[in-house]
Amino acid sequence: MFDAKILVIDDNKSVLSALEILLQFEYSSVNTFSNPNQISSYSELKECDIVLLDMNFSAGVNTGNEGLFWLREICKKAPQTSVIMMTAYGAVDLAVKALKEGATDFVLKPWNNDKLLATVKSAYELRKSRKEINKLKQKEDHLKQVINQNKNYIIGNSKALTSVLNLVDKVAKTNVNVLVTGENGTGKELIARELHEKSNLRNEVFISVDMGSISESLFESELFGHTKGSFTDAKEDRAGKFEAANGGTLFLDEIGNLSLQTQGKLLSAIQNKVIVRVGSNKPIPVDIRLIFATNCNLDQMVIDGLFREDLLYRINTIRVEVPPLREREKDILVLADFYLKKFASKYGKLGLQINQTAQETLMSYPWPGNVRELLHTMERAVILSEGNVLKPADFLLEVRNATQTENGPNTLVEMELLMINSALVQNDGNYSAAAEQLGISRQTLYNKLKKTGK
Repeated sequence: MFDAKILVIDDNKSVLSALEILLQFEYSSVNTFSNPNQISSYSELKECDIVLLDMNFSAGVNTGNEGLFWLREICKKAPQTSVIMMTAYGAVDLAVKALKEGATDFVLKPWNNDKLLATVKSAYELRKSRKEINKLKQKEDHLKQVINQNKNYIIGNSKALTSVLNLVDKVAKTNVNVLVTGENGTGKELIARELHEKSNLRNEVFISVDMGSISESLFESELFGHTKGSFTDAKEDRAGKFEAANGGTLFLDEIGNLSLQTQGKLLSAIQNKVIVRVGSNKPIPVDIRLIFATNCNLDQMVIDGLFREDLLYRINTIRVEVPPLREREKDILVLADFYLKKFASKYGKLGLQINQTAQETLMSYPWPGNVRELLHTMERAVILSEGNVLKPADFLLEVRNATQTENGPNTLVEMELLMINSALVQNDGNYSAAAEQLGISRQTLYNKLKKTGK
């Protein structure tokens, strides 16, 4: 027996009785109406899997208009419900019209029991498919929200940054490929997300891929997907990043790290807008907005034979150069204040301020790690702060400047601090990961930073 809810609507009580007896052995719930007006007040209509609906209800009227009217009402109130129209032999043309209006199928009176049961079963399978598609659509919408909700903001009003954002505004609503360049930590992914947010695809998915973290052997599987059994660990079919981003934006970061062989495979996918899963011969068309990023000099890499010139032409329709923080002098204190408030709130240290001397220190520091370094510097300063006013020593910038001289670190403490800072940058400010890399505990890491900051 199928766990399904059936509703039969017919003004002939003999028909209702016959169908109720026939269907009750196949389906868990069978209800009947002799008057279609009951549809308007029936609160459980959306829960019905199948409705069998007669075409005519008034004596002497065989136009089928009544049935079509109630079909439209059901489709309006319960669009996922499968509706089977019941009609006499002479009204097949009306049944065809009903199919165009949204009916799933039709049954001729008098019916053959086996054929009717087969028709109802097909309608039930269609209803299940519609429900599953609806669930998947809801999951997809939720997934898009989750992926896109981690919104970071581009902060600053310097002339260098404003120029970049003006270019982003012009390019965003086009579908051209964009190459975002700039030093590490300048916020290239933020620019890519801004391009997506201001595009016509803003409500679709944005997927970011760090090309530098993908090994050459897994390149095709990660980007194009694979079929079950195509290699040792391929235990099931899997869509790649190109398929996952279909209809949205795909951001390929660290594009300069690809080998020449993988560059060729990427070029083919970009040119043809078609990918093929590993282990399959079936071409899959993809429609995506592509944004690329690198901190490498791709023009020089082309000259050196390390990057394909034809690929550079493909990805470089528009180039957006993100300025380093040292060229955004007006933005340094704006960013510092933003991160100060963010981390003060996060760590329960509200009321923190940066004194004038410390502000001058922040302004004069070259920020080789750019905005990312500033972010980690502010977080560390907030965590280790003991008073309400942050002073130059709280940021550890003077020591780091000393370690960057030609002679390198001058003391064991400076060498230790250099290693700690390097580990923090490599692990994106994750103290636990940095401590693990250095072979010390998280608390020891805090203590060493606190000690050197005095």
